[in-house]
Amino acid sequence: MYTIKITINNQIFTANFIENATTKTLLSKMPFELPMLNLYSRELTYRFKQGLPADEAQTSSYVVGDIAYWTPRHSFVIFYKQTGEVISNLQKVGHINSGDLTPLRSAGDTLMKFERI
Repeated sequence: MYTIKITINNQIFTANFIENATTKTLLSKMPFELPMLNLYSRELTYRFKQGLPADEAQTSSYVVGDIAYWTPRHSFVIFYKQTGEVISNLQKVGHINSGDLTPLRSAGDTLMKFERI
């Protein structure tokens, strides 16, 4: 398990990232900033130009605070609202374990910083 600091609009969250190939690739790029899109009134997303390794992708649900990688569009996703959907080709990366995610609902498209602590 890896602890990650996420900063958005001067608000700091911490997340635990699980060990898998996707996480290892993301960790090798940290620290980084990503321009996240606010999509579907449930998630903040960044689409990488090239795919990341995701050898454990599966169809699954999610909970608020989950961080995942959706393989078809190379999408790095932070879920901030539960809609009850089950999503195919989803690689779990981690989970935000601190902070109230409610403000993310109105964050719009925003820049997020990720760094290992």
